[in-house]
Amino acid sequence: MIRLPLVAIIAFALVKCGDNKAAAIPQAEDPIMVTVSSLTRDNHSRTLQYSGLIASNAEARLSFKIQGIVSRIYVKEGDHVVKGQLLASLDLTEIDAQVQQAASNVEKTQRDEGRINNLFKDTVASLEQLQNVRTQVSMADEALRIARFNRQYAQIRASSGGTILQKFMNEGELATAGAAVFLFNGTAQNDWVVRFGVSDRDWASLKKGEGTTVTIDAYPDQRFAGVITKMAEGADPASSTYPVEVKILPAGHKLAPGLFCTLQMQPATSRSIILIPAEALAEGDGRTGYVYTLNADRKTVTKNKVTIAYLENDKIALSSGLENVQEVITGGVGYLAEKSLVKVVNKGGTGL
Repeated sequence: MIRLPLVAIIAFALVKCGDNKAAAIPQAEDPIMVTVSSLTRDNHSRTLQYSGLIASNAEARLSFKIQGIVSRIYVKEGDHVVKGQLLASLDLTEIDAQVQQAASNVEKTQRDEGRINNLFKDTVASLEQLQNVRTQVSMADEALRIARFNRQYAQIRASSGGTILQKFMNEGELATAGAAVFLFNGTAQNDWVVRFGVSDRDWASLKKGEGTTVTIDAYPDQRFAGVITKMAEGADPASSTYPVEVKILPAGHKLAPGLFCTLQMQPATSRSIILIPAEALAEGDGRTGYVYTLNADRKTVTKNKVTIAYLENDKIALSSGLENVQEVITGGVGYLAEKSLVKVVNKGGTGL
């Protein structure tokens, strides 16, 4: 066994430690090539876009006033009808019997009134008896009037010109009072509307009376004007959206229920926003995102938290987060971290 002096052992150890330290020193990090783009500040109102189906404001559910067996259905779905046209009727057997019964009761009470009136003149009947029989006559007259009125509404007639959208019953079925038999769309006044639901933020920015631009698939090269006529004061429980109604001005064009259309609305209210290219967004979660910007040395970066207002085409609108910044990093964003070293290049790849 070879024994080394203690001094030699210590010297050897120091040399080895020096070698390890030299090996642990990291090499200089290569900078990440990035590109930058200027951001835009502006007072801006977002263009809102929704879609829906055209309907008539005169839409109605037509029904019988009384209960009965459906005798005849004279129209089918899709039929165009004119004002006053007979659409459906009930079997009148029972209804006519009720009218005849009421008429017979009127005749009986009138005979009773004549007899009591003669007895009253002979002081045989009292004034109370005469008044009571006169009340019975009045009640019988009103019962007859009700029976005749009900017979009149044992038919369904079109209240205006329009289209039968749906038929809910067929001949032979029992129709209860008020149960819908037809879904009717009146078109006599060209009162065309589109109904759709909007989000709470969009509802807050819209106002009744504001104009819209309407594009109808049936007329791809035509733009129609529209006006917001109704805005609900509460959300629809089923969809959690706020119903809005827009009236369409047909401008001489033929429209029909069910036509698909797209609406664009430009709210009058605007707010200060910052627009950045979509590729500048490094991370996003709901309305929160992160964007990288250059530091003053233009070699290091800062990761900025931003609040996303909305997306528009290839731009992202921010409501806060880059107040004192003039440009953002767009190229190379996916390779960056908080302490990354960077080198700014232009589109040709040359250093700036």
